Amino acid sequence: MHKNLSEILITKEQIDKRVKELAAEISLDYQGKDIVFIGVLKGCFLFLSDLVKNVRLNTNIDFMMISSYEGKQSTGIVRILLDLKNSIDGRDVIVVEDIVDTGLTINYLLKALKTRKPKSIEVCSLLNKPTCRKVNVNIKYRGFDIPDKFVVGYGLDYNEYYRNLPYVGVLKDEVI
Repeated sequence: MHKNLSEILITKEQIDKRVKELAAEISLDYQGKDIVFIGVLKGCFLFLSDLVKNVRLNTNIDFMMISSYEGKQSTGIVRILLDLKNSIDGRDVIVVEDIVDTGLTINYLLKALKTRKPKSIEVCSLLNKPTCRKVNVNIKYRGFDIPDKFVVGYGLDYNEYYRNLPYVGVLKDEVI
């Protein structure tokens, strides 16, 4: 365990198992269809990579970068820093997130993407903090529900550090 963590919340083994289960669910639900995965950068990159390696479908991958955080606090202002390269008009879309907490960012993103007329749109999130929710968001594919703790690892960061940890851990209060 990294010295700046107070605990490991989800182990590498738990993540690997759950990612394979999510990929199997998606493969079954979208059998015979082509889907577009939209990864929300930067936090999703490890999760998305492992997920699509296990999905047994024809897939396209595109990315968006959204900003709503400074340090560990949400600013409440959502900005699109990087937009999609390709059209999603008439396509089945799965938005892949690292974590959904307040729901404000993903809600904003879903509203923006729906104006682009996808055939369907769903959310796949590695982590979910239901106790932090400010707006109702349907997360069809959910990895783990977690408590209201500041977590890092497996793509999640604190000021761009800790993304490379192979597990999800809780950052010590004195580090933040």
